[in-house]
Amino acid sequence: MSGPSTYEPKTGIERWLDTRLPIIRFSADLLDFPTPKNLNYWWTFGGILTFCLVVQIVTGVVLAMHYVASADLAFNSIEHIKRDVNYGWLIQGIHANGASMFFMAVYIHMLRGIYYGSYKAPREVLWILGVIIYLLMMATAFMGYVLPWGQMSFWGATVITNIIGSLPVIGPAITTWLWGGFAVDNPTLNRFFSLHYLLPFVIAGVVGLHIWALHVPGNNNPTGVSVKSKADTVPFHPYYTVKDGFAILAFMILFAWFVFFEPNALAHAENYVPANPLQTPAHIVPEWYFLPFYAMLRSVPNKLFGVIAMFGAIALLFVVPWLDTSKVRSMRYRPAARIFFAIFVVSVLVLGWCGGKEPDDVVIAIGRDAAGDPTGLSVTVFSRFFVLYYYGYFLLVLPILGLREKVLPVPDTISTPVLSHGGSALPTGATAEASKKG
Repeated sequence: MSGPSTYEPKTGIERWLDTRLPIIRFSADLLDFPTPKNLNYWWTFGGILTFCLVVQIVTGVVLAMHYVASADLAFNSIEHIKRDVNYGWLIQGIHANGASMFFMAVYIHMLRGIYYGSYKAPREVLWILGVIIYLLMMATAFMGYVLPWGQMSFWGATVITNIIGSLPVIGPAITTWLWGGFAVDNPTLNRFFSLHYLLPFVIAGVVGLHIWALHVPGNNNPTGVSVKSKADTVPFHPYYTVKDGFAILAFMILFAWFVFFEPNALAHAENYVPANPLQTPAHIVPEWYFLPFYAMLRSVPNKLFGVIAMFGAIALLFVVPWLDTSKVRSMRYRPAARIFFAIFVVSVLVLGWCGGKEPDDVVIAIGRDAAGDPTGLSVTVFSRFFVLYYYGYFLLVLPILGLREKVLPVPDTISTPVLSHGGSALPTGATAEASKKG
């Protein structure tokens, strides 16, 4: 539903510019873009993510003006920013908590895409670009976490770069390049600072491609039914600019609560201690948004296979459009798929909980050893069940369920009157036949 442009230049300057750089036409077409009229608030997270990216870039540029990428001065430069720079405490707090807000929004955005089948044809490229953005976000966040050069920053960098070194053939070379030597030290910090500054602009470029790929086939919607006519759409402005604006304001309230009232709630206490290569923290954990993958890494006894399990979990996302065999996009009309999806979400949350615990902590106690300590199912073993379900969901549930499930009646158009969760309207035509066969 991208369609031809309807913009008409009204002044001589607009006509002159339109024939040379049609930026006004582009902006007008974005605002007039026909958008499905039934989008709910789960679709506002695209705008929220754009807001988060802008906030992170702006605050990051300001912080870079005062940060010193030196193993001797990095920790003190962060303290200088928070204590001596005008409103430095605010800018640093927004940037540090903004990373968590960014990942919270992107996880909701991705789960919405899976639930409503937004990765299905003709939106495969849109989904793949989204996964690329997610990977770039993970790399940027990891490198940014190292920059304060506290205990958790230093040892987190040591653990993760050593993990990369376990990859056959290329692993040691990549690790040495990242370190800039034979251990995590000053050259490592310089490399991470340079890449952390660069990657957000790469993310912004891929986001531009993501939006471009969205405007070719148009938005998906909660019914999963393609737009059939103008009756199914409304202009993006003012309907969704107002809706997205309200959602961003609500999101900013949560954001502000963390910045002003709980600025350290999402941080780790060990990172307020200067990095000490001679003293390992009692418990090395990454940021909360990496914990599910960290749990996958620890659940496999073999280091190499643990790395494969961790990166494979992300690689699976690239092929989701071809793993899902269902002809129905939205899980609103797929009762069995909703159940499996709910278990999938719970599995990811449990893996996140496992990633934050000690590997040998007992989850289910069976007895006690000679010293009186509980014995039973450990966190490492417990997490394996959920790792298996994570892989099983993509490799078994999505391919098989799409061929075997019974779907509810799907409306022929977005405008067809149906209840909010479908199922009461009688389907017609090919949709009815597909429902009977399902």
